[in-house]
Amino acid sequence: MGDNCMLTTFDNPYDPFKQFTSWFLFDSEKGYNSCSYLGRIARTSEQLSDEENNKEIERAIDEIIKYDFQNIYKKVKRQTVVATA
Repeated sequence: MGDNCMLTTFDNPYDPFKQFTSWFLFDSEKGYNSCSYLGRIARTSEQLSDEENNKEIERAIDEIIKYDFQNIYKKVKRQTVVATA
């Protein structure tokens, strides 16, 4: 999934950025298989830059949510902490 945002479900209690293994196990046990689903929708390529691939992943996440008739998916963004002196 992308560096700045990820696809998750409303019922998954784990942070996919900080608790990926637990998040992935929960997602798999529920049969969502969100990573595989996103992989089928996102048109990423080794020929694209990381930034271009991340934009494509976010586009695919937005598309999944747009057509999510069960209303189970949501997009979460990485919480970045900016240190100030």
